[in-house]
Amino acid sequence: MAKRWGSCDYKQLQKLRQNLAKLQEVDMDRFCREVSKELAARLLALVIPRTPVGQYPKASGKKGGTLRRGWTAGSRDAKAYAQALPIDRQGSTYTVEVINPVQYASYVEFGHRTRGGKGWVDGQYFLTLSEQDLRGLAPGLIEKKLEKRLREVFNV
Repeated sequence: MAKRWGSCDYKQLQKLRQNLAKLQEVDMDRFCREVSKELAARLLALVIPRTPVGQYPKASGKKGGTLRRGWTAGSRDAKAYAQALPIDRQGSTYTVEVINPVQYASYVEFGHRTRGGKGWVDGQYFLTLSEQDLRGLAPGLIEKKLEKRLREVFNV
């Protein structure tokens, strides 16, 4: 007696083949660049509020906030600034540099000696802490964006 292997709906297999073909057409380079820019925007959203603002007496004529404004190079919109950042690709690694060009940024971040060299001012670690927070958020954010892209491809 011959064994039966069951039945198969070939239309579903054809649809799967079409969806896999669409998946190959997805521009993964563009996807990775979009995710990199999103992560840069998230980092800016975390670091800007954490960046300390100098408090000066009114008589000094100094205005605080230079370090905080430095993150976006004077732009008001951090997300738009992050979208304009260049993305560098080395093999399968995508890199975006988020920098603060203010000269004394590293001294506030990591600490410095006082004038005369007899004391020490502790660092604020505003960027270091923001990077740690982003490392915790990144896998979920990437997974959500990838899932959304896969849903678009497979029409789920």
